[in-house]
Amino acid sequence: MQNLPLHKKIILFDGVCNLCNSAVQFIIKHDKKDVFRFVPLQSDLGLDILKYIGIDFAKIDSIVLYEPGVAYYYKSDAALQIAKSLNGLYSFGIIFKIIPNGIRNQLYDYIARNRYNWFGKKESCMIPTPELKIKFLE
Repeated sequence: MQNLPLHKKIILFDGVCNLCNSAVQFIIKHDKKDVFRFVPLQSDLGLDILKYIGIDFAKIDSIVLYEPGVAYYYKSDAALQIAKSLNGLYSFGIIFKIIPNGIRNQLYDYIARNRYNWFGKKESCMIPTPELKIKFLE
């Protein structure tokens, strides 16, 4: 974990999920401050990070936001923290924090359970273009 960039927030995402890959593309497009780096949950580094922060891969069905040396978030808290760090109106997404965590996570879990049926999945993790490769950690 010592090789992770301390000044970047790391998003661990389901690399075979079409919805998740679309979300990553959206975040990259709106990350004007270059805050985020990305790691597929299924990668060796993704599994190492999960193990390091104490999350069991078999029990996670969520995006994870990891801020090295600071904190980690998952499910709706991760989504809200990511929105908070984006530019423009997206940063106001943090207002959804007023909705109780249990309710937000029930909605999040419902979408997570159905994401492959609704949006499909890939056979393998996304391969970033050469221009975007710097945003992905190995």
